[in-house]
Amino acid sequence: MLLFLLSVVAISLSGVMMPGPVFAVTIAKSYKSQFAGIQIALGHALVEIPLMLLIYFGFARFFRQELVQIILSLLGGAMLIWLGIGMFRAKTRVIEIGKDLPYNSVVAGIITSVFNPFFILWWATVGSKLIMDSLDFGVIGFALFIPTHWLCDLVWLSFVSILVHRTQSLWGRKLQQGLFIACSLLLIGFGVWFLISGIQLMV
Repeated sequence: MLLFLLSVVAISLSGVMMPGPVFAVTIAKSYKSQFAGIQIALGHALVEIPLMLLIYFGFARFFRQELVQIILSLLGGAMLIWLGIGMFRAKTRVIEIGKDLPYNSVVAGIITSVFNPFFILWWATVGSKLIMDSLDFGVIGFALFIPTHWLCDLVWLSFVSILVHRTQSLWGRKLQQGLFIACSLLLIGFGVWFLISGIQLMV
């Protein structure tokens, strides 16, 4: 079982460390709080753990259906574009005045997870394979798989938020604004990508 759990850590970290919507909002929220990563990981878990349970009970095929993927791509794309535009508009208020984004970190974790169709698709494919592998060790294997995967999210996002929060005073204003703009564009870029993916599935 130890070898299996180590493989879960390796595969989970390879996914969570890739820049994406959750990573972008973690950086943005870390300006205000070094604990943003923990809260975003909690919001992420509120989506991820029920999804794991659904797949465990046989719903992986549902999430692979084309209609479901189209709906997730269109809704998710629109939501991420909205978040990205809001983040871009708030950059001066957050960096220079010390205000926060208009939604808390737990909500940010929920939104960037539930409206990310590739996150859902990852769980319907790679994630479902890991869940099936965990069942080789019975219910205990699945019970250990859940916290092992989530701890990877928690450790990485906490590291990012603490690093950003504690070092932001060392950066110039232009660098801070550049990073904030990059995170905004990352969200918008993913949103456009999701919209295009959804439209392509329709034609």
